[in-house]
Amino acid sequence: MSKKILKIHPDDNVLVALTDLEYGEVVEYNGNKIVLADNVAAKHKFAEQELAPGVEIKMYGSLVGKAVTTIPVGGLLTTQNVKHAASAFTGKTQSLTEWNAPDVSKWVDRTFMGYHRADGQIGTGNFWLVIPMVFCENRNVDTIKQAFIEELGFGHHDAYKTYVHQMVQLFKEGKEDEIASLPFHGSNGQHHKRVFENIDGIKFLTHEGGCGGTRHDANMLCALLAAYIHHPNVAGATVLSLGCQNAQVSILEQKIKELDPNFSKPLIILEQQKEGTEQDLLSQAIRRTFVEMVEANKLKRAPAPLSKLVVGLECGGSDGFSGISANPALGHVSDLLVALNGKSVLSEFPELCGVEQELINRCVNDEIAERFGSLMRAYARAAEAVGSGFDMNPSPGNIKDGLITDAIKSAGAAKKGGNSPVVDVLDYPEYISKPGLNLLCTPGNDVECTTALAGSGCNVILFTTGLGTPTGNPISPVIKVSSNTKLAQRMPDIIDIDTGPIISGEKTIEEMGEDILNFIIEVASGNITTKAMQLGQDDFIPWKRDVSL
Repeated sequence: MSKKILKIHPDDNVLVALTDLEYGEVVEYNGNKIVLADNVAAKHKFAEQELAPGVEIKMYGSLVGKAVTTIPVGGLLTTQNVKHAASAFTGKTQSLTEWNAPDVSKWVDRTFMGYHRADGQIGTGNFWLVIPMVFCENRNVDTIKQAFIEELGFGHHDAYKTYVHQMVQLFKEGKEDEIASLPFHGSNGQHHKRVFENIDGIKFLTHEGGCGGTRHDANMLCALLAAYIHHPNVAGATVLSLGCQNAQVSILEQKIKELDPNFSKPLIILEQQKEGTEQDLLSQAIRRTFVEMVEANKLKRAPAPLSKLVVGLECGGSDGFSGISANPALGHVSDLLVALNGKSVLSEFPELCGVEQELINRCVNDEIAERFGSLMRAYARAAEAVGSGFDMNPSPGNIKDGLITDAIKSAGAAKKGGNSPVVDVLDYPEYISKPGLNLLCTPGNDVECTTALAGSGCNVILFTTGLGTPTGNPISPVIKVSSNTKLAQRMPDIIDIDTGPIISGEKTIEEMGEDILNFIIEVASGNITTKAMQLGQDDFIPWKRDVSL
């Protein structure tokens, strides 16, 4: 029989409902019988003991809030009776001790089939990029997209266009009454076979930046675009520049050189104000891109050790089960990768509020610990300066499904980072260099975060969700992990892996983590196409920190 309730940490004074509980129902924990004082929906929390106003509320062994009014035994925690509270943090308060690394003997000799780059990086995909330096070039990039996608076999049958065509025909035939019940048959896949069998796609990174903002934002955009060009999943790139924008090509070239002084990928750069007419610009861009793609198609997958995996860890549309099932499962994946000398990246700094001290104590030295603390404080000050704060991070969907304070959300979100030492802290948009667990300063915003994770060098991204989030990335496969089985069954078109069996007791966190690592290997080898890539979820939004001018 599956459990009805869960106490996450021995120090907690609240319990989690694993299934819907009714007012007056009696549940038992550790020999104590608790009568529910409210209806408690699955994923929500209730008091194990009476909580007077001002009493600290503990979950995951951490401070996650304070009672505003008296909450009786068995009483539901809500936004009306609980307010956000989180522990303060300083420098390291504990010396780093040896962590208990998981047994990876069965993985040591495993490989994935990847694309080997000249700089030693290994790609899990092989993509060509078309990039505008400024939003003025977005329309030209879209024209190139229309020219290439269908002809190269990367387009999909537009079932929605067909659906509208059917309705138009019924209207023309005077059969308006049949339109309301016209069935939708969905997509039936790609039009035809890809022209280049060893190229996984041509991707177009349109954006709204490059000019009109601060020089700082322009420099960060150039650094991000350089990182995408440098990324192991990228074969080469075509760059369109207007010429007069803040994000100058010279800055992009310098950022690429900083990442790889021996950069040797094909890079086509065209400036509209020098080329003349749009026809001249576009015809040259299309011709030169096709020629270089012919060369890029000659590279084939070859075996690579799992130490070459760089896995991003993110959550979005989280629910009250995310920190119990999906996120801890990702934490075990991270620990497995670190034990194999691979790299993992934990992002979303607003969702690490309240667990800073734990992460600081896990940093391998004082310098890295201080950098993390400084970035967290600076980010918090910036949020407060515009009338917000980390306490305002939970979305209406988060709150509705049990994450009523940012500290509750953060304590669960941090579980994605497992237990290994923190070897480095990266500010946006820095590129990863050290094997082990890295922290990356990003927003909690789903697309800005996935954009940043790929920009840091992640060749696979794990994305947990409890509510369902249709998010992907143009170059890094995003594996969507559901925290609960109901979501996986309701939205099978976006969910790759269901960790609901952890909630039902059918699987342990460790077993699920191993399942996920096996899935990563298949995705990295090109044997499985993630749901996000099947749906063409090529989301790309650079993080704009400054103001427009």
